[in-house]
Amino acid sequence: MANRPTELTPALHDYLLTHGFREADILQRLRGETQSHKWAIMQITPEQGAFMALVAELTGCTRYLEIGVFTGYSSLNLALAMGPGGHITALDSNAEYTATAERYWREAGLAENIELRLGDAQASLADLLDEGRAGSYDFAFIDADKSSYDGYYEACLELLRPGGLVALDNMFHLGRVAPRGKWNEDTPAIDALNAKIKADARVSMAMIPIGDGLTLCRKRG
Repeated sequence: MANRPTELTPALHDYLLTHGFREADILQRLRGETQSHKWAIMQITPEQGAFMALVAELTGCTRYLEIGVFTGYSSLNLALAMGPGGHITALDSNAEYTATAERYWREAGLAENIELRLGDAQASLADLLDEGRAGSYDFAFIDADKSSYDGYYEACLELLRPGGLVALDNMFHLGRVAPRGKWNEDTPAIDALNAKIKADARVSMAMIPIGDGLTLCRKRG
Protein backbone atom coordinates (compact mmCIF):
# COMPACT_ATOMS: atom_id res chain seq x y z
CA MET A 1 0.00 0.00 0.00
CA ALA A 2 1.08 3.59 -0.61
CA ASN A 3 0.00 6.70 1.27
CA ARG A 4 1.42 9.04 -1.38
CA PRO A 5 0.60 9.26 -5.11
CA THR A 6 2.73 7.13 -7.39
CA GLU A 7 4.72 9.34 -9.77
CA LEU A 8 3.33 9.04 -13.29
CA THR A 9 6.61 8.63 -15.13
CA PRO A 10 6.66 8.49 -18.97
CA ALA A 11 7.12 4.72 -18.79
CA LEU A 12 4.21 4.32 -16.38
CA HIS A 13 2.04 6.59 -18.54
CA ASP A 14 2.82 4.39 -21.55
CA TYR A 15 1.75 1.38 -19.48
CA LEU A 16 -1.49 3.19 -18.59
CA LEU A 17 -2.19 3.92 -22.25
CA THR A 18 -1.62 0.26 -23.10
CA HIS A 19 -3.45 -1.43 -20.23
CA GLY A 20 -5.64 1.15 -18.49
CA PHE A 21 -8.74 1.45 -20.66
CA ARG A 22 -10.38 0.51 -23.94
CA GLU A 23 -10.53 3.12 -26.70
CA ALA A 24 -12.77 2.57 -29.70
CA ASP A 25 -11.18 2.90 -33.12
CA ILE A 26 -13.25 5.99 -33.93
CA LEU A 27 -11.98 7.67 -30.76
CA GLN A 28 -8.38 6.79 -31.63
CA ARG A 29 -8.81 8.33 -35.09
CA LEU A 30 -10.37 11.51 -33.72
CA ARG A 31 -7.61 11.85 -31.15
CA GLY A 32 -4.96 11.25 -33.81
CA GLU A 33 -6.47 13.86 -36.12
CA THR A 34 -6.62 16.42 -33.32
CA GLN A 35 -2.96 15.93 -32.40
CA SER A 36 -1.97 18.00 -35.44
CA HIS A 37 -4.32 20.86 -34.46
CA LYS A 38 -2.67 24.10 -33.32
CA TRP A 39 -4.70 23.90 -30.09
CA ALA A 40 -4.31 20.16 -29.55
CA ILE A 41 -3.52 20.87 -25.89
CA MET A 42 -7.24 21.59 -25.40
CA GLN A 43 -8.20 17.96 -26.01
CA ILE A 44 -8.67 15.86 -22.88
CA THR A 45 -6.45 12.83 -22.37
CA PRO A 46 -7.77 9.42 -23.46
CA GLU A 47 -7.67 8.10 -19.91
CA GLN A 48 -9.86 11.01 -18.83
CA GLY A 49 -12.29 10.30 -21.64
CA ALA A 50 -12.52 6.67 -20.57
CA PHE A 51 -13.01 7.66 -16.93
CA MET A 52 -15.82 10.08 -17.77
CA ALA A 53 -17.52 7.47 -19.94
CA LEU A 54 -17.38 4.97 -17.07
CA VAL A 55 -18.82 7.58 -14.70
CA ALA A 56 -21.69 8.07 -17.14
CA GLU A 57 -22.34 4.32 -17.20
CA LEU A 58 -22.14 4.03 -13.41
CA THR A 59 -24.63 6.85 -12.89
CA GLY A 60 -27.04 5.76 -15.61
CA CYS A 61 -26.55 9.06 -17.41
CA THR A 62 -28.95 9.71 -20.30
CA ARG A 63 -28.78 13.53 -20.46
CA TYR A 64 -25.34 15.13 -20.68
CA LEU A 65 -24.40 18.82 -20.92
CA GLU A 66 -21.00 19.85 -22.26
CA ILE A 67 -19.54 23.35 -22.16
CA GLY A 68 -16.57 23.46 -24.53
CA VAL A 69 -16.68 20.92 -27.36
CA PHE A 70 -13.50 21.60 -29.39
CA THR A 71 -13.14 18.68 -31.86
CA GLY A 72 -15.52 16.43 -29.95
CA TYR A 73 -13.40 13.81 -28.16
CA SER A 74 -15.16 14.12 -24.78
CA SER A 75 -18.65 14.35 -26.27
CA LEU A 76 -18.02 11.32 -28.49
CA ASN A 77 -16.81 9.32 -25.48
CA LEU A 78 -20.02 10.14 -23.64
CA ALA A 79 -22.25 9.57 -26.66
CA LEU A 80 -20.78 6.10 -27.17
CA ALA A 81 -21.17 5.30 -23.47
CA MET A 82 -24.83 6.37 -23.40
CA GLY A 83 -25.72 4.83 -26.73
CA PRO A 84 -28.82 5.63 -28.80
CA GLY A 85 -30.92 6.38 -25.72
CA GLY A 86 -28.72 9.30 -24.65
CA HIS A 87 -29.01 13.00 -25.37
CA ILE A 88 -26.20 15.55 -25.36
CA THR A 89 -26.45 19.34 -25.31
CA ALA A 90 -23.09 20.65 -26.53
CA LEU A 91 -22.13 24.32 -26.21
CA ASP A 92 -19.27 25.98 -28.06
CA SER A 93 -18.46 29.22 -29.89
CA ASN A 94 -16.25 27.91 -32.71
CA ALA A 95 -17.95 26.47 -35.81
CA GLU A 96 -14.62 25.52 -37.41
CA TYR A 97 -13.50 23.33 -34.52
CA THR A 98 -16.90 21.76 -33.92
CA ALA A 99 -17.20 20.83 -37.62
CA THR A 100 -14.70 18.05 -36.86
CA ALA A 101 -16.83 16.95 -33.93
CA GLU A 102 -19.96 16.85 -36.08
CA ARG A 103 -18.20 14.74 -38.70
CA TYR A 104 -17.27 12.11 -36.12
CA TRP A 105 -20.70 12.23 -34.47
CA ARG A 106 -22.25 11.43 -37.86
CA GLU A 107 -19.78 8.62 -38.50
CA ALA A 108 -20.67 7.09 -35.13
CA GLY A 109 -24.37 7.27 -36.03
CA LEU A 110 -25.09 9.46 -33.02
CA ALA A 111 -25.40 12.95 -34.52
CA GLU A 112 -29.17 12.97 -33.98
CA ASN A 113 -28.56 12.51 -30.25
CA ILE A 114 -26.36 15.61 -29.99
CA GLU A 115 -27.75 19.13 -29.94
CA LEU A 116 -24.95 21.59 -30.79
CA ARG A 117 -25.53 25.21 -29.78
CA LEU A 118 -23.00 27.69 -31.15
CA GLY A 119 -22.50 31.05 -29.50
CA ASP A 120 -21.72 32.53 -26.12
CA ALA A 121 -21.96 29.74 -23.55
CA GLN A 122 -23.33 31.95 -20.79
CA ALA A 123 -26.15 33.02 -23.09
CA SER A 124 -26.79 29.42 -24.15
CA LEU A 125 -26.98 28.30 -20.51
CA ALA A 126 -29.44 31.10 -19.77
CA ASP A 127 -31.51 29.95 -22.75
CA LEU A 128 -31.59 26.38 -21.40
CA LEU A 129 -32.87 27.65 -18.06
CA ASP A 130 -35.47 29.84 -19.79
CA GLU A 131 -36.61 26.76 -21.73
CA GLY A 132 -37.40 24.98 -18.48
CA ARG A 133 -34.47 22.58 -18.44
CA ALA A 134 -33.52 23.19 -14.82
CA GLY A 135 -33.02 19.92 -12.97
CA SER A 136 -33.05 17.85 -16.16
CA TYR A 137 -29.41 16.86 -16.74
CA ASP A 138 -27.60 13.90 -15.19
CA PHE A 139 -24.01 14.94 -15.93
CA ALA A 140 -22.32 18.18 -16.99
CA PHE A 141 -18.74 18.81 -18.10
CA ILE A 142 -17.04 22.22 -18.06
CA ASP A 143 -13.99 22.64 -20.29
CA ALA A 144 -14.08 26.14 -21.78
CA ASP A 145 -12.70 29.63 -21.03
CA LYS A 146 -11.36 29.56 -17.51
CA SER A 147 -12.39 33.06 -16.46
CA SER A 148 -16.06 32.08 -16.87
CA TYR A 149 -15.87 28.80 -14.93
CA ASP A 150 -17.66 30.14 -11.85
CA GLY A 151 -20.67 31.23 -13.90
CA TYR A 152 -20.72 27.92 -15.75
CA TYR A 153 -20.57 26.04 -12.45
CA GLU A 154 -23.52 27.95 -11.01
CA ALA A 155 -25.61 27.39 -14.15
CA CYS A 156 -24.78 23.69 -14.19
CA LEU A 157 -25.93 23.30 -10.59
CA GLU A 158 -29.31 24.70 -11.64
CA LEU A 159 -29.52 22.49 -14.72
CA LEU A 160 -28.51 19.27 -12.94
CA ARG A 161 -31.01 17.02 -11.20
CA PRO A 162 -30.43 16.28 -7.50
CA GLY A 163 -27.69 13.65 -7.41
CA GLY A 164 -26.35 14.77 -10.80
CA LEU A 165 -22.66 15.33 -11.45
CA VAL A 166 -20.67 18.25 -12.76
CA ALA A 167 -17.04 17.67 -13.81
CA LEU A 168 -14.65 20.60 -14.21
CA ASP A 169 -11.48 20.20 -16.26
CA ASN A 170 -8.11 21.98 -15.90
CA MET A 171 -8.43 22.59 -12.18
CA PHE A 172 -4.64 22.37 -11.91
CA HIS A 173 -4.44 25.00 -14.68
CA LEU A 174 -1.42 23.33 -16.29
CA GLY A 175 0.16 23.09 -12.84
CA ARG A 176 0.04 26.85 -12.29
CA VAL A 177 -2.14 26.73 -9.17
CA ALA A 178 0.92 25.55 -7.22
CA PRO A 179 3.34 27.21 -6.77
CA ARG A 180 1.74 30.65 -7.01
CA GLY A 181 4.72 32.13 -8.83
CA LYS A 182 3.56 30.43 -12.06
CA TRP A 183 0.12 32.08 -12.17
CA ASN A 184 -1.18 33.77 -15.30
CA GLU A 185 -4.25 35.98 -15.79
CA ASP A 186 -6.77 33.09 -15.55
CA THR A 187 -5.20 31.19 -12.65
CA PRO A 188 -6.79 33.32 -9.89
CA ALA A 189 -10.25 32.40 -11.22
CA ILE A 190 -9.45 28.68 -11.08
CA ASP A 191 -7.86 28.98 -7.64
CA ALA A 192 -10.86 30.89 -6.28
CA LEU A 193 -13.29 28.33 -7.70
CA ASN A 194 -11.27 25.45 -6.22
CA ALA A 195 -11.62 27.09 -2.80
CA LYS A 196 -15.31 27.83 -3.37
CA ILE A 197 -16.14 24.26 -4.38
CA LYS A 198 -14.31 22.80 -1.39
CA ALA A 199 -16.48 24.91 0.92
CA ASP A 200 -19.72 24.50 -1.08
CA ALA A 201 -22.27 22.62 1.02
CA ARG A 202 -24.48 22.17 -2.06
CA VAL A 203 -22.17 19.47 -3.41
CA SER A 204 -20.03 16.50 -2.48
CA MET A 205 -16.70 16.82 -4.26
CA ALA A 206 -13.30 15.34 -5.02
CA MET A 207 -10.42 16.66 -7.09
CA ILE A 208 -8.80 13.86 -9.07
CA PRO A 209 -5.22 14.00 -10.44
CA ILE A 210 -6.14 12.91 -13.95
CA GLY A 211 -5.20 14.96 -16.99
CA ASP A 212 -4.84 18.57 -15.86
CA GLY A 213 -6.88 18.02 -12.70
CA LEU A 214 -10.52 16.99 -12.82
CA THR A 215 -12.96 17.98 -10.07
CA LEU A 216 -16.15 15.95 -9.67
CA CYS A 217 -19.09 17.47 -7.80
CA ARG A 218 -22.32 15.64 -6.95
CA LYS A 219 -25.31 17.93 -6.46
CA ARG A 220 -26.95 17.20 -3.14
CA GLY A 221 -30.70 16.81 -3.05
